[in-house]
Amino acid sequence: MGRALRADAERSVRAILEAAERVLAEDAGASMEQIAEAAGLTRITVHRRFANRQALLEALAVSAKQQLIDAIEEARPDSAPALVALYRVTANVLRVKSTWRYTLSHATAHTAAAAALWEEINAHTVDLLNRAQHEGLLAPDADLDWTRQVYYALLSEALNKPDADQDPAAQDPDALATLVIDTLLHGAGPRG
Repeated sequence: MGRALRADAERSVRAILEAAERVLAEDAGASMEQIAEAAGLTRITVHRRFANRQALLEALAVSAKQQLIDAIEEARPDSAPALVALYRVTANVLRVKSTWRYTLSHATAHTAAAAALWEEINAHTVDLLNRAQHEGLLAPDADLDWTRQVYYALLSEALNKPDADQDPAAQDPDALATLVIDTLLHGAGPRG
């Protein structure tokens, strides 16, 4: 009985978080009641899981960042050549970021847990960029902290391409990953 109750609680938390992402993306000032309605739950159920709006925002931040880590690890970045790993990680991260646009693009609550997850994401990224540098994909003197910042900016820009909402193919994570990696490694200059 306890396991079924726990599974039910996990499903309602997942439903609340997914509904919160959708509702807040449309209206950042949406109420807990609006989120509950979108999740198909009562306001009381939402408040039972999250004491207040701040707690919900903190849970959103932690959940989205954990999903980014899962996406990175799912790509198995240590078991493939750096170029393949970079592409896989990028495509997986773009999939997560496209689902959690509101949470990952707004200044959501930064708890110690969310900060620790962000540090883990940064560590994974720097490790991968180090491998790319050692395999000759990046210049030996490339500043990897700067490269990481540029990579993150490219990920964000890829999801916000102009007219992307007009062309669904423009939001394909695999095509966007190719664009991001090509731009990161080669810039906009002519190919030699």
